[in-house]
Amino acid sequence: MSYNHDKVLSGMVCEKDLNKIKEAVCIQVEKIYDSCKEKDCIEDARVLFKDPDKVQWIINHAINVKARNAEVVRVFSDVESVPFKRGFFTVDVKFFIKILLEFFVPKSRGGIKIIPVPGLVLFDKKVILFGSEGNVKIFRTHFEDHAMDKPSDSALEQDNLPISKVEVADPIALNAKICELVEKCCNDNCCDKHVPRSIAETLEDVEINESEFEDVSDEERHIIDRKVVLVTIGLFSIIKLARFVQLLIPAFDFCVPNKKCIASTNEDPCELFETIEFPIDEFFPPQKCDFPGAEDEERSMSKEE
Repeated sequence: MSYNHDKVLSGMVCEKDLNKIKEAVCIQVEKIYDSCKEKDCIEDARVLFKDPDKVQWIINHAINVKARNAEVVRVFSDVESVPFKRGFFTVDVKFFIKILLEFFVPKSRGGIKIIPVPGLVLFDKKVILFGSEGNVKIFRTHFEDHAMDKPSDSALEQDNLPISKVEVADPIALNAKICELVEKCCNDNCCDKHVPRSIAETLEDVEINESEFEDVSDEERHIIDRKVVLVTIGLFSIIKLARFVQLLIPAFDFCVPNKKCIASTNEDPCELFETIEFPIDEFFPPQKCDFPGAEDEERSMSKEE
């Protein structure tokens, strides 16, 4: 099939392309009525573990702990209307953040063993956004062949409340430390142990041979059992309120693909490998001058000091 190069392709539109509009099309989309961006520093949040007794043994013997990386594994959100504020809603968001810790534990025969342990941090947030008003419910039904005599199940796509959407970037693990719980250095919002089982199962089991390490004396045991792990995490998020609406937009034509698919097969892997450029940056990391804005950031940090 020959391709017509006069057709408008997806991308930037020039002025002459506006004359090629064929029709006005009615589409149903999620319109964002309000949104906000947040930069949260979750300071001294207590880490919860899948096997608290086994991990407590590691905490008691560790001389230091380090936070490696963090990721958001689940987000729960709830939308409620604000009294006496028409069109405004509160969005309660709970983040479940998985964090990988490394404990430095001295061995009985000398040396240090690094034990990786996954943990979970809970973080709650509440914002107020405009979500407009709606007095209809939208139901969606899929066609089923030969199902005329069967009851049709319609899924509720949207009720009178707007739809909350939460976008998050990979969190930044800033700090980790071990301290005693009596010091009250824990964020109370993150000490809730009621974690859904589906989220707790995302944490890997911890395997440890206790015979490799020195045991703790009975005099110290009543003190160290109160030790907990606290972390500080940087979190970037965008919270939105949306509704399904019908919009009338100009349309040029159907989006017909204008290129062939690149097939990846096992017939000749070396031929596919030849198309990959040599990763120079992996062997020779870029210098400071090669990073866009790095020198400006350095000057900005020096002024803050």
